Amino acid sequence: MAIQSIRLFGDPVLRTPAAPVVDFDKELRKLVKDLTDTMMDAPGAGLAAPQIGVGLRVFTYYVDDQLGHLINPDLDLSSELDEEGEEGCLSFPGLSFPTPRAIRAVAKGFNMHGEPVTLEGTDLMARCFQHETDHLDGILFIDRMDPKQRKLAMKAVREAEWSGLSAPVIKVSPHATGGKAL
Repeated sequence: MAIQSIRLFGDPVLRTPAAPVVDFDKELRKLVKDLTDTMMDAPGAGLAAPQIGVGLRVFTYYVDDQLGHLINPDLDLSSELDEEGEEGCLSFPGLSFPTPRAIRAVAKGFNMHGEPVTLEGTDLMARCFQHETDHLDGILFIDRMDPKQRKLAMKAVREAEWSGLSAPVIKVSPHATGGKAL
């Protein structure tokens, strides 16, 4: 088992578009295994290579008891949207928000051996394909929210324990007023 650290929101690798995979070799198969092990340990429904600091177009998924991976994905999306579907992200631990996504997706790419693969998904699977492919393009799910929802999401991020911001320190005033205005 090769569980890797998951990069959190704020890490620049999450905003950097990933490079296409050109070598379908032993290193790539190890990356797919590391992604799968890390995703299952988290646990999560999907994990993209940039989330473990690797700038390659690879993601794994585990949705509706289907475990798999896709390399160099290209998506074809339905025009019908699920406006209210809840979405979370391993790079935003413990947070989830309504995020609009296409209800159906066809994902084309390759498996770890370089063989062409076509995957079709609806609902949660379609959401997963879109979410993970966005990661490969340097796009985060908060970017897909309407401005009002994004503002609420960013407030929750700032308040999250993992956000990297230390909690404000409350100091007691040494003055007799206790810090209150008179």
